[in-house]
Amino acid sequence: MFNPEILELPFFNEGHRTLHDGLHAWARPRFAHRTHVGDVDALCQGIVRDLGQAGWLRYTVPEAFGGALPELDSRSLCVARQTLGYYDGLADFAFAMQGLGSGPIALFGSDALKRSYLPKVATGEAIAAFALSEPDAGSDAAAMTTRATRRGAAYRLNGVKTWISNAGIADFYTVFARLEGDEVEGFGAFVVDANAPGLSVSERFDVCAPHPIGTLTFTDCEIPATQRLANPGQGFKVALQNLDVFRASVGAAALGFAEAALDLAIDRSASRSMFGATLLDLQMTQAAIGDMSTEIDASALLVYRAAWERDVRKQRTTRSAAMAKLFATEAAQRVIDRSLQLHGGLGVRVGHPLEMLYREIRALRIYEGATEVQQVVIARETIKTRTGENQ
Repeated sequence: MFNPEILELPFFNEGHRTLHDGLHAWARPRFAHRTHVGDVDALCQGIVRDLGQAGWLRYTVPEAFGGALPELDSRSLCVARQTLGYYDGLADFAFAMQGLGSGPIALFGSDALKRSYLPKVATGEAIAAFALSEPDAGSDAAAMTTRATRRGAAYRLNGVKTWISNAGIADFYTVFARLEGDEVEGFGAFVVDANAPGLSVSERFDVCAPHPIGTLTFTDCEIPATQRLANPGQGFKVALQNLDVFRASVGAAALGFAEAALDLAIDRSASRSMFGATLLDLQMTQAAIGDMSTEIDASALLVYRAAWERDVRKQRTTRSAAMAKLFATEAAQRVIDRSLQLHGGLGVRVGHPLEMLYREIRALRIYEGATEVQQVVIARETIKTRTGENQ
């Protein structure tokens, strides 16, 4: 489980420790097997409802609109995702998407938009989604071609968004589009209700770790200008600041996955007889566990440094969050792979928790900026700092 020594570091306060203890106690009996049977849409909707009723989704919105804390707290989001990730990938997904999909409203929405959407996000009554990626614009978001054309007091959206998590079950989508006919050029961010005329879920597809995902098509989808977030042309700012809040939490989810894999490795190695001893007695196994433990602790330090910098120092975390996301997801892949190797054939049996972890971790190395994109971000930010460009 979560290394309790981490919680004693100065990154945390008593509220974070209380969140950790309470969420562990709540999640442990509910997600005992890490595998799900049945319709993934219904499963995800049920998890959102349960998270909302238990009060855990209150950490995804500010206190003034039903949240647990005065403002979004990156450390709390990370603690929650690490804890849920330890037990269940779909539960982590359901929690994360409530925050990622509604975060732009919390950060940039008008009071009217905040009052309309955020309380229902906090209770699980409304499911949120974040619609940025397109068929030819994923990591390179500037290449997006979805258009928002100004028509008096409204905008008309046309285009396609894909790889959209919660497509088909979301009650609203935060959508990013290139502006046309407005007073400024650039991009805009909009809150679009799922039942808006001209919006359709044109495709649903399966991925290796099942969750609701698909493609949205906008065909002359008209929405009031009051549904726009921030000023015209600030869509990229909305997206980037939202990702700065949540990117470190992707590393936290990976950290939870890795901790689960380490515990499975220790349990299996302790019970597996081999060469007159147990697998755990072999020095090669102990070396593997030593490496896994070190990577987990290094990941934790990077994740919570980034979250602490945002929460406490109130600084941009573009570089530190990218480091946290890159290292923690890549490390978790290695930890899970090594744990699977220690399990042998049992680890690849469909339905085994480790087999599920092996599938769950893969997506984290891609979404919210693939590993290679994070490398470029880190390099550029480091060069700016070292050459004095930020001064």
